[in-house]
Amino acid sequence: MIAVAVGMAIVAAAFHGTWNVLVKVSGDPLATFRRATFTAAAVATVSLVPAWLIFGRPSLTPAAALLCLLSSVLETTYLWLLSTAYRRGELSAVYPIARGSAPLLSVLVGLILLGERLSGPQLLGVGLLLVGILSVTVSQARGRATLPALLTGLAIAAYSSVDRVGVRLASPWLYAWLLFTLMAIELPLTIWVASALKLYRQPEAALPTWRQSTVIGAFFWAGYFLVLWALSLAPLAVVAPVREIAIVAVAVWGVWRLRERERAAMKISGALATLAGVALLAV
Repeated sequence: MIAVAVGMAIVAAAFHGTWNVLVKVSGDPLATFRRATFTAAAVATVSLVPAWLIFGRPSLTPAAALLCLLSSVLETTYLWLLSTAYRRGELSAVYPIARGSAPLLSVLVGLILLGERLSGPQLLGVGLLLVGILSVTVSQARGRATLPALLTGLAIAAYSSVDRVGVRLASPWLYAWLLFTLMAIELPLTIWVASALKLYRQPEAALPTWRQSTVIGAFFWAGYFLVLWALSLAPLAVVAPVREIAIVAVAVWGVWRLRERERAAMKISGALATLAGVALLAV
C-alpha cells in the first residue's frame, strides 16, 4: 500500500504544480480560484453519484463532517493567502516558500509545543529547509510576497493535519466532495464580504475563461483527492515529502518559461535545498 500511496502522491504533485502555474498566469488569482472552486465542486459532484452507488452508499460521520468543515475554512484561507502572494511575487519564489515552510512549521510545533526530538538527518533537513527558504526569499526583488507565502505554508500545515485525521473517518472521495463543495460556497461568500467592507477590489485584469477554470478546477480536485486517498493508505510523513517534488519543477518552470530570471541560480538552489530538507524530515 505504501508504494501505491507514493505513486498517488507523485501524480498529485504533477497536478498541483500544473494548476499553480495556470493560476499564476491567469490574471487575478482570487477571481480564478472563485471559478476554479466552482468547477472543482462540479467535477466532484459528477463523480459522486456513481462512486456512491458502487461503494455501497457510504455516509459521513458527524466527526468527519466537522473536520471537513474545519479543513474547508483553512483551505479557503489558504486560497486567499496564496492569491495575495502570487499577486505580489514571482512563481519561482512564492511556491518554494509556501510549500517548504509547511513541513518546517509542523516540525517547529512538534519541537516547541510537543517536546519532540529529531534525529541527525532530520536536524539536517531543518537546516536545509531554512537555507532553502531564506535563499528563495532573498532572491526576490522585493520581499512583499514573503509573509503571505509563509502564512500560506502555515495554512497548508494546518489543513493537512486536519485532513490526516478526517479522511480516516470517511471514504476519501466523499470527504473530498464535501470539502470542495464547502470551498465553492465559502470563497465567493468571503469575496463578497471583503468587497462590501472595501477590503478587496478585483483588479482590472481579464477573468479566466470557463475552459481555463475547468482545467484548473479539475486538476485542483484530482490532485487533492489523490493526496487524501494516499493519506488513507500511508502516514503523512511518507506522503508529504513525495508530493513536494513539485517545488523544484515549478521553480524551474517559473525561471525558464515565465522568464523570472533575476537571481535564477539562487531560486533553483533554494528550491533544491527545500526539497532535500523535506525528504530528510521523513527519515
